[in-house]
Amino acid sequence: MQIQAAVTPAQGSDFEWQAVELAEPALGEVRVRIVATGVCHTDAVARDLGIAPFPIVLGHEGAGVVEALGGGVTGLAVGDHVVLSFAHCGRCGHCLTGHPTVCDTFNELNFGGAMDDGGYRLARDGEALATFFGQSSFATHAVVSARNAVKVDPEVDLALLGPLGCGIQTGAGTVLNRLKPDFGTSLVVYGCGAVGLSAIMAASIAGCRHIIAVDVHDSRLALARELGATHALNGKHDDVVERIGEITGGGSEFAVETTGVPAVVRQSLQALRPLGVSAIVGVTPEVTLDVHQDLMAEGKSMIGVIEGDSVPRVFIPQLVAYHKAGRFPFDGMVTFYAPEQINQAFEDSKNGTTVKPVLRFD
Repeated sequence: MQIQAAVTPAQGSDFEWQAVELAEPALGEVRVRIVATGVCHTDAVARDLGIAPFPIVLGHEGAGVVEALGGGVTGLAVGDHVVLSFAHCGRCGHCLTGHPTVCDTFNELNFGGAMDDGGYRLARDGEALATFFGQSSFATHAVVSARNAVKVDPEVDLALLGPLGCGIQTGAGTVLNRLKPDFGTSLVVYGCGAVGLSAIMAASIAGCRHIIAVDVHDSRLALARELGATHALNGKHDDVVERIGEITGGGSEFAVETTGVPAVVRQSLQALRPLGVSAIVGVTPEVTLDVHQDLMAEGKSMIGVIEGDSVPRVFIPQLVAYHKAGRFPFDGMVTFYAPEQINQAFEDSKNGTTVKPVLRFD
């Protein structure tokens, strides 16, 4: 069928809405009419750094309605509301033990451009277009593996839910699935974009005593306070490590580092108390550490976390339930854009005007 999709023709190019051909769903796949798609920093990285092949249709935080089923699909029906998450094989040891975020073929399936059978579902003028994250949801429709289509509560506004598939589950899952802070502990979040704010809301759910937001934008720090942060520090003006020590009485037990800035990564370690853990979730370049001083001497840990170490079919419905109960108000981060405003949405995300842009298809 013919659909509209935002094609990225080459590295660093603007998005261009074009007519493209979408194949019918193959064995184990479903076709989804996209209702809304989140704009994520990972899409910008793919566009600008060339981590996936071109030409490509990006987009990996889609939400929509199931329109058609390929052969062998169970657990989904036409009309179901779904959130689209990352691709994974479902067969390797990590997938089978509840860690699909480190699937043996994660990079191949999400960044390689093809579906898991090696084929393509998108084409333009007879030329194959690469798929991103097994979904390519900057489009009116997508064909995806049923494994990465998560059925969600139809009573909740579907247009809001796309970001749960990546950025929001990354922040919230890092706290709830990986760090698992005990009630009454302290957690610091470095960077108050969508991922960091999701971590703050999750820390509130977990019952952390001190939830400290660190950013350089006062507007984002104000939003962090609204979403559950007990303290807000501006990295431009505050001595962050010293202030965290004062607030917590010796440093935080946990940290979530979302910025990818080497100096902030070191700061996240230095502000921990002995035996503290810092989870790194941002795309981070080379960092120079004093391993003895920053880690070993006080038994600290630094870990990497992908996609919140989540099992999307379990975790995303849990987040939807928390949202429905008023305990996970992520809608406060969202600003809607029309599809033709996609390039503006990316610019607004980059300059901090918008925390979480979402393209909504009417």
